[in-house]
Amino acid sequence: MYICICNAIREDDLRKAALTSGGDAEATYATLGKRPNCGQCLGKAGQIIDQERALSAGHFTCEKVAI
Repeated sequence: MYICICNAIREDDLRKAALTSGGDAEATYATLGKRPNCGQCLGKAGQIIDQERALSAGHFTCEKVAI
């Protein structure tokens, strides 16, 4: 599923990039060679990034991100 339509960033790509970037959504986009355009995706992208980092660190949460 696409998270950022402007940059054609898919959820899987965002999750992988979240593990190599230590920053927020904008910094994570930069690791993909992109930057936010309209910005409507940043909230959802931030949730996905936080969730992926928590999962990789072993901090499991009951909260699910609705896509």
